[in-house]
Amino acid sequence: MENVTVLGAGSWGTALAIVLAENGHNTLVWTHREDQAEEINEQRTNKRYLPDIKLPNLLVATSDLEEAVRHSKTIVVAVPTKAIREVCEKMMSFLDKEILFVHVSKGIEPDSLLRISEILEQSLSPDVIDDIVVLSGPSHAEEVVQGHPTTITAACKNIKAAEKVQDLFMNGYFRVYTNNDVVGVELGGALKNVIALAAGISDGLNYGDNAKAALITRGLAEISRLGVKMGGNPFTFSGLTGMGDLIVTCTSVHSRNWRAGNMLGKGLKLDEVLQQMGMVVEGVRTTKAAYQLSKKYDVPMPITTELYDVLFNHKEPKVAVDELMIRMKKREIDNLL
Repeated sequence: MENVTVLGAGSWGTALAIVLAENGHNTLVWTHREDQAEEINEQRTNKRYLPDIKLPNLLVATSDLEEAVRHSKTIVVAVPTKAIREVCEKMMSFLDKEILFVHVSKGIEPDSLLRISEILEQSLSPDVIDDIVVLSGPSHAEEVVQGHPTTITAACKNIKAAEKVQDLFMNGYFRVYTNNDVVGVELGGALKNVIALAAGISDGLNYGDNAKAALITRGLAEISRLGVKMGGNPFTFSGLTGMGDLIVTCTSVHSRNWRAGNMLGKGLKLDEVLQQMGMVVEGVRTTKAAYQLSKKYDVPMPITTELYDVLFNHKEPKVAVDELMIRMKKREIDNLL
């Protein structure tokens, strides 16, 4: 039994906290909302994010960040990408020992173009970082809390740290592999949200299975091209955090990014979609970052480019799809290299 802290009481943070608690660990979840902490502690529920789920007794919540930070030497960062810097800045007031940070957010910061592990390294003092492990893969919170079989990856340059996280989380329904390709794992997890938005748009336009299969396959080609250029292992993109996460995010109604894209395809504007979602849609910010990365590294990413124009330049979704189809002729395999 270990003490573990989870920062963020959204659906994924709560689901991971449930896994940890069911594995016998004293798990403290931090939320910035006092009423949410009270609900978790008193009613044993988190109805906004995971309705009808009873929380285990070893899972406790707090709205006191200092209490959360001092609880453990292992901190799981499960807040949205845009909130990570702010939370790190607040944490620094309470950090007085080395911490193993496990981040589970999937995004890239626009403009700075930093991956999540790089944001953590930049926002925290080196003397409080024991190591940073990425936990990522094809995993919907709604299915994890039902105990459905789920397989993900813990990635770190220090494989011993990845194995430590593997031991914390792994059980009969939650299988964890290890990987030392942090760049590939982070990029796969972030960029698949871009393609999931596009897949949702395709479904919103009622374009069917042929179009979605094309988007997923050519989307993986885009992700792999950029990822390899940035130093990722090409085999990572055919694994759980590449193809696996791409499939689940592009095909499931549990996916926020797919649902947001679906509404865009049906004619809603981006502001209307985000208002109706009521939750963070990481793929929107990541599309901007991916577009910027494609320019920086001179990597062709046509799906990302068209989606960027839909989200930020008011391009009609159907026009974007049509322009993807009439691009110049290419060879399939050569274009993957």
